[in-house]
Amino acid sequence: MRFSADTCMRLGRLDRGRKVPIVGHDATGRASSGASGVTAGRAGASARSHDHSVRLVLWRHGQTQWNVEGRFQGQSDIPLDLVGEQQAERAARLLAALQPSAIYSSDLSRAAMTAAPLARLTGLTVISDKDLRERYGGLWEGLTDTEIRAQYPVEHSQWRPPEGETSAAVADRACAALERIADTLTPGTLAVVVSHGAALRLGAARLLGLPEEFWGVIGPLANCAWSVLGRRRSRWRLIEHNAGTLPEPVLSDDR
Repeated sequence: MRFSADTCMRLGRLDRGRKVPIVGHDATGRASSGASGVTAGRAGASARSHDHSVRLVLWRHGQTQWNVEGRFQGQSDIPLDLVGEQQAERAARLLAALQPSAIYSSDLSRAAMTAAPLARLTGLTVISDKDLRERYGGLWEGLTDTEIRAQYPVEHSQWRPPEGETSAAVADRACAALERIADTLTPGTLAVVVSHGAALRLGAARLLGLPEEFWGVIGPLANCAWSVLGRRRSRWRLIEHNAGTLPEPVLSDDR
């Protein structure tokens, strides 16, 4: 994908001041006694920055039968299939090693079922939040992509489900939920947020401050994959995206 010079400048402004690598610090954040004044100052500033950061792990639910069939799920309450349950168990073992301080989930069953193994491993209670639901697909829900193309060609070309939510509405709803969750966290901790492909991608794009015309630069999440966002000095950045799997076809309502 090639951007114009103006586009590159706009994207560059979004990331200005964020190109400092994440590094570890000791528990006190103090520099050793042998460090120079400059080194100590830099270490102290970096430690304070780390101590005041929070992270969100945005975890998409496991596979469902409608994912396999290519049906638009939206807010239809479709459970995980056997493969999805196995994906959730595997991913939970990896995510438990991050020692999350909280787990939040969409109230739809495929998200709640995905969160359950992580809750069992960590001993945390899953907090349900309706604002983490998937995009409401209106008349598209239950239809395959082929059926949507045939019945709603104009709306499909614009990715605008009749009687459903707009991308902006989903972005606003999910972003508000993510900000609300982040505000509950103690500095230096993280929460796992279990939700859906479009809700997580659009919410993250809004949180990162991307203009709507650039939301598409963030690709969709595979089943049971996750992204990591960090907030530091009141600014968000994308630390990791679509982690947990090797590159594979994405079975999703998202595009």
